[in-house]
Amino acid sequence: MRAPVRPADVVVRMGGDEFVVILEQVTNVEHVQTTAARVNEMLGTPVVIDGRALVATVSIGVSLFPRDGKTMGELLKHSDTAMYHAKDSGRNTFQVFSPALDQTLKRRVAIEASLRAAIKLNQLDVHYQPILDIHSQRVCGLEALLRWKHPSQGWLSPDQFIGVAEETGLIIPIVHFVLHRAAQDLAKWREQGARIVPVSVNISAVQLEHTDLRGTIQRVMTQFRIGPELLQLELTEGSLFEKRNGEFRKDAIAKLRELGVKISIDDFGTGYSSLPYLKRWRVDWIKIDRSFIRDIVTDPSDHAIVRAIIAMARSLKIQVVAEGIEGWQQLEMLRSMGCHKAQGFLFARPSPAAETLKFLQAGTIDLLDSGRFIEWNQEPELAENGS
Repeated sequence: MRAPVRPADVVVRMGGDEFVVILEQVTNVEHVQTTAARVNEMLGTPVVIDGRALVATVSIGVSLFPRDGKTMGELLKHSDTAMYHAKDSGRNTFQVFSPALDQTLKRRVAIEASLRAAIKLNQLDVHYQPILDIHSQRVCGLEALLRWKHPSQGWLSPDQFIGVAEETGLIIPIVHFVLHRAAQDLAKWREQGARIVPVSVNISAVQLEHTDLRGTIQRVMTQFRIGPELLQLELTEGSLFEKRNGEFRKDAIAKLRELGVKISIDDFGTGYSSLPYLKRWRVDWIKIDRSFIRDIVTDPSDHAIVRAIIAMARSLKIQVVAEGIEGWQQLEMLRSMGCHKAQGFLFARPSPAAETLKFLQAGTIDLLDSGRFIEWNQEPELAENGS
């Protein structure tokens, strides 16, 4: 730690793996950035232990006197804020404090506190969006979508709090809640005589790595007498194929498949999209991300990408769902490409369990009269189509 700084600079170990470097007589921010880069480079040098090369990464936060504080306490607090932002940016980097960073951190802290309260006070809910068989117009599946009715801000999109939930570990009880609620609703719909269909639940990578997800699913299926064919787990490409924990996750997925549940890749095309991974990993469904569907009619590149994904999936015997369909031309183009399953506002918005029962009792969605289904939903429109 002392090697990349000047002899007059101060290096202090605060405890554990946290250090403070005090640079005196700094004339500009560039000087600090140069020093931070040298520290990163020095600590990133591989260290050989027992014949193995190990590499440490460092996240650095910078605060400047007197701009960012006139006391040691203020400077330490603000450099700490910048350090956590550096971690969020991918680690092995540095970040200079700014008031905007402070506001961002305060917002995240507020979201975490509110989310903890929401879990305890039962403010979370699950809504469902139908997945349609394009040719028969039958409802062939549902996606369970988390909703949070904030006491002062109203309905919040998952995009506004899922990131904080994953970082703080709150995603674990949240996913347990969604799994439990989905199984409970399936059991209720069955008791009411509806033709029940599989429900997809979004699973976090954190859930795979740090919990007994297989055990949780087994308990839920036993409690509500739900067969594994009625549950489908959705994971993003990044959470599935990330190289750092790829093999571990592959084993975790294999154990889930042994239960009989189906595995789906959500937002396909936006992450790794590695063909060798698709070959090695057994998945049952892929969902083409809405960003490709949105301009499929007008953008030749999106048209070509979607056609290629559908053809590839057909060859690998993987089912395909197109997400985010809002227009008739999109639907007809997907039909002509051989896509059999679709999801989007053209058919229905996400609805509470009581309204979803009407879809299941009807069995089909009349596309010429789909507007009446949209009217059932009292939830305000959220930012993402089907989020």
